[in-house]
Amino acid sequence: MTAFIFNNLNDMQANINRNKLFVASCLSLLVTSLSFGIRAGILGTLGTQFNLSASELASIAATAFWGFPLAVVIGGMVVDAIGMKKLLVIAFLFHLAGIVLTIFAGGFWTLFLSTLLIGIANGTVEAACNPLVATLYPDNKTTKLNHFHLWFPGGIFIGTLIVFLFEKMGIGWQIQVAIMLIPTVIYGYLFSKLDFPVTERVASGVSTAEMYKSVGTPLFVFMFICMFGTAITELFTGQWVGVLLNNVTDNAILILTITTGVMVVGRGLAEPIVHRFSPQGVLLISAILAAIGIYMMSTVTGSMLYFAALIFGIGVCYFWPTMLGFVAENIPKSGALGLNLMGGAGMFAVSIYTLFMGGFYDRLIAEKLPEGASMEAYRTAAAGTTEAAKYAEAQLTAGPDVLKATAIIPVILTVAFAGLVFYMRNKKKPQLAGA
Repeated sequence: MTAFIFNNLNDMQANINRNKLFVASCLSLLVTSLSFGIRAGILGTLGTQFNLSASELASIAATAFWGFPLAVVIGGMVVDAIGMKKLLVIAFLFHLAGIVLTIFAGGFWTLFLSTLLIGIANGTVEAACNPLVATLYPDNKTTKLNHFHLWFPGGIFIGTLIVFLFEKMGIGWQIQVAIMLIPTVIYGYLFSKLDFPVTERVASGVSTAEMYKSVGTPLFVFMFICMFGTAITELFTGQWVGVLLNNVTDNAILILTITTGVMVVGRGLAEPIVHRFSPQGVLLISAILAAIGIYMMSTVTGSMLYFAALIFGIGVCYFWPTMLGFVAENIPKSGALGLNLMGGAGMFAVSIYTLFMGGFYDRLIAEKLPEGASMEAYRTAAAGTTEAAKYAEAQLTAGPDVLKATAIIPVILTVAFAGLVFYMRNKKKPQLAGA
């Protein structure tokens, strides 16, 4: 009887074009990642043009991170009821509004609001597309989530290259932001024309009560907490590396380009790696390499910085999609809610950490300036002055100090994931009803 029901569900969704839906999903995530990559690349420029402090820049950057969890958690609660297609139409509209408002921004508050809109759009994309990919590929979830999420570092890689090349050509940051309109319009059009399946949880007949019960299990709570650390390690470092190491190297943005380039390749090759080491084994190896990479970036200089970025990129490469894949495979009854709570936890943690570390970065700089000096006067001093030189010197050590503090997080994750590996060795993988 179970097999009969499952086959009927497959027949009902036979008209779903899996490949086109996957491509459109990747384009929507590309917009999300371009927003991260381009914003990371122009953050310093925005600070200069609008006379913003590191704390104000941190507030703007953090807005994307707390707009994301707001959308992804609400989306996770309603996606089964309203369907994935309607959520993605909402994402398209918020992306469009946020990008246009960014282009015409005039200061802190317009940048704050536009970044919030883009953050909400990004969270809505994840709220719909993570369960969509898991539904489209029920027998290969972790691998396909890695393939889907390669477009996150892929978009950051493209975005940082756009910033780097356009700045060399003298093209303003508004045009750089406007580039995001192209994939936005394309994914909005594709999703409007395609038919969508119901989520895997609904198709399998798992009740809403069972779904909520699943997100209260000890294993889910453990992974939920670990998501704080994996997200901070990957996203805070990636978003802020250009600011933190700006005075350590002339090409700080290339560090992010190298990191994300490695992540694209790694996620594209996820299938044999995940099958060889298991999701929990991959997470353990990732935490070790991420800790080494961040520590190296905080201590080395010159060409070794790029080698450190390579190690860091390999380390964080599998974090986000493998965390989601682990939950989808080992706590399948948590459904779309489980996946989206994980994403929301990660982005919320990054938003809080970013705000805290922005203030910490300002305090580190202030400590290295002459006693009683005005941070504002030194930060806005004209190039070539004594004040400007002292401010740059303070930044030279403050940025790496922030990275050293962040390196503690993947060290803690190493211990946590070592425990997870031992726990999972004797645990039988659960099955969804009807699977």
